[in-house]
Amino acid sequence: MLILGLESSCDETAAALVTDDRRILSHRLARQDEAHRPFGGVVPEIAARAHVEALGPLIEAALEEANVALSDVDAIAATAGPGLIGGVMVGLVTGKALAHAAGKPLVAVNHLEGHALSPRLAEPDLAFPYLLLLVSGGHCQLLLVEGAGRYRRLATTIDDAAGEAFDKTAKLLGLGFPGGPAVERSAALGDPFAVPLPRPLVGSGEPHFSFAGLKSDVARKVGKFAPEDLAASFQQAVVDCLVDRTRIALTKAPQATALVVAGGVAANTAVRNALTTLAAAQGLPFIAPPLWLCTDNAAMIAWAGVERFALGLTDPLDMPARPRWPLDPDAEKVRGAGVKA
Repeated sequence: MLILGLESSCDETAAALVTDDRRILSHRLARQDEAHRPFGGVVPEIAARAHVEALGPLIEAALEEANVALSDVDAIAATAGPGLIGGVMVGLVTGKALAHAAGKPLVAVNHLEGHALSPRLAEPDLAFPYLLLLVSGGHCQLLLVEGAGRYRRLATTIDDAAGEAFDKTAKLLGLGFPGGPAVERSAALGDPFAVPLPRPLVGSGEPHFSFAGLKSDVARKVGKFAPEDLAASFQQAVVDCLVDRTRIALTKAPQATALVVAGGVAANTAVRNALTTLAAAQGLPFIAPPLWLCTDNAAMIAWAGVERFALGLTDPLDMPARPRWPLDPDAEKVRGAGVKA
């Protein structure tokens, strides 16, 4: 089985060809960092226009690199949400056009499902169900992954996502864009215990995440401590929150075969190290995708397409683009912005 995957939900445009035996025949990606850097964050209109310009040539390059024609593809998998709606529409409409023109099935992929299943692209032995910490710029969730299309949400953020807090902290400290890697680089030079910062909800019985108070306290302490110490202390606070919440979730998912992390923040070394220690203490294997698979990419969308297509899950050409699309629509609503998850 050969799937063409398209990703355009935020500020990366990507196309990939992936087989059901986990071979990535090609992957082409265009970043937009330079376009958004002057603004300190992603500007949706700029991102959407960049997707329009980049996606067609990337698809052609991916097909050429894999030495296949569109007619050789079994299905087209495209991100249909959640994300910046302009960018999502570019990728989904392109996927629909290719599917219609080539007479191929369309698989509309939830971007979060791409992250959730990406560890199985890298680790063939990873079996369902596993506990997933999905941590990125827009989302922070703990999910029991029972299979493609089958997710049980155990926790989500009630305000900001961890990745958003990283980006805002980078902006407050003048570290540049993208914020996550910039904070990690600065933190490597600082003392993670130099600055007293809160750990919202840590030690509480509530299962969910909260990072708004942490972000606000960083803002109050800018200029009062060395930037490197503030970055390191912020990163340590996030790690402590993630570990504490994940530990609670593990008690609610005794059937989990592994502890898995995915999403952009999963590329952070301190986060990976702390979760590795937690998994070992719980007697579980810890699995994280390679760093390049943690950030937005089309290989994970193609792989989600593989898993869904193998189950006969395809979508009509009038499938809508969605700015928000929960993996577990039946999950209990939580206070605050957590409804977006």
